[in-house]
Amino acid sequence: KIKKEQNKERIMAKIILIGANHKTAPVALREKLSFSSEETIAALEILKQDKDIKESLIFSTCNRTEILYIPEKGDQVDKIIEFISRQKKIDISEFKSSLYVYKEDEAILHLFKVASSLDSMVVGEPQILGQVKQAYRVAVSNNASGVLLNRMMHKTFNIAKKVRKETGIGDNAVSISYAATELANKIFSDLSQKSVMLLGAGEMAELAVEHLISNNVRQIIVANRTFKKAVDLAGKFNGKAVKFEEREDTLQDVDIIISSTGATDYVLTETQVKKAMKKRHHNTLFFIDIAVPRDIDPKINNISNAYVYDIDDLKNIVESNIEQRGKETVKAERYIEEAVVKFRKWLESLAIVPTIKALNEKMSSIVDIECKKTLSNLKHLSQEDINAIKRMTQAIATRTIHDPILFLRNTGDHRDDSLYLNVTRQLFNIDKSEKE
Repeated sequence: KIKKEQNKERIMAKIILIGANHKTAPVALREKLSFSSEETIAALEILKQDKDIKESLIFSTCNRTEILYIPEKGDQVDKIIEFISRQKKIDISEFKSSLYVYKEDEAILHLFKVASSLDSMVVGEPQILGQVKQAYRVAVSNNASGVLLNRMMHKTFNIAKKVRKETGIGDNAVSISYAATELANKIFSDLSQKSVMLLGAGEMAELAVEHLISNNVRQIIVANRTFKKAVDLAGKFNGKAVKFEEREDTLQDVDIIISSTGATDYVLTETQVKKAMKKRHHNTLFFIDIAVPRDIDPKINNISNAYVYDIDDLKNIVESNIEQRGKETVKAERYIEEAVVKFRKWLESLAIVPTIKALNEKMSSIVDIECKKTLSNLKHLSQEDINAIKRMTQAIATRTIHDPILFLRNTGDHRDDSLYLNVTRQLFNIDKSEKE
């Protein structure tokens, strides 16, 4: 009994996640804790060589650094914290208070939420799942993950896709730059043949351009008071730079203007736009004014086919969308909690007794079904003959799985039992009812 309990403890290995994110650590500290691609590979190699760590994965972005691992014994939390300190050359006292430590179901729940973008700075943002997948690819290619993390990560991807597909968590813009792009899409429906002029080099305007590029806008033109900055920014977007004084003439060649200068007066007036509209035969012009104070004269809205949206308009859209995403988050959390329960059942199934019991039940069921089918066509047999055939078929089933059961029970200190139990359940298709 003691040996069985020890074995169960080894199979039910702890799942532990240690990390810091935008909620617990300021950006200056997150930068110090961040692992580059090369540092991640080197760190995984060290963890792989550690006899106390069975499996590991490191996930590091600008908003979080997290280490997910399966310890061989104990929880090894202190060892991992010391490991972070050594790898990042930062004293433990500087970052320990910013760390969170999740174990077992809490760790599973956290990972599912991260991949589903419920733990992101902007809930519902789509990039996070790709970043988690990349972290997993690195762990796999460096042989740092094993049966437990492999299964856990695949379940993570499944639930993240389900949340994205069956809730509206990512449907509506919740950032100023994304809201601007959403508006442009509504006005033009197809952005692939449209050109954008960026006035100034503000961060939000730049982000809006990045969103527009992802929607395949045809051309980016940058106008800035300092022409060198315009050239540099245009180069970043494979676009074209013009002098700031050329902005009025350029209006006839673009469809969308995104403005974020530091000017105290309007940089585009109603009169200027009226002239430009004549030259462009009154084709639609869309202005996104992200500057404070405003860059674009609001009177331009009086001109036919000219649309001006300032930062307050965009904020109203964002606030409405955040409220809607909050409702969808409740549904997403329900899916995630269900997925945690299913994964916990799978983990528990990796203990020897449930697997042997399931194997016996599977074989007995097969024998019983086939025996009944055969006997239904042998009406001439006596009850004694029928009982003899039943005993024989059950004996064949018992003998067939005798050696596999002995193998599973013969646990060793240096054997990865979870691997063999997992393979057994797959070979005999024991988990078919849980498959998605």
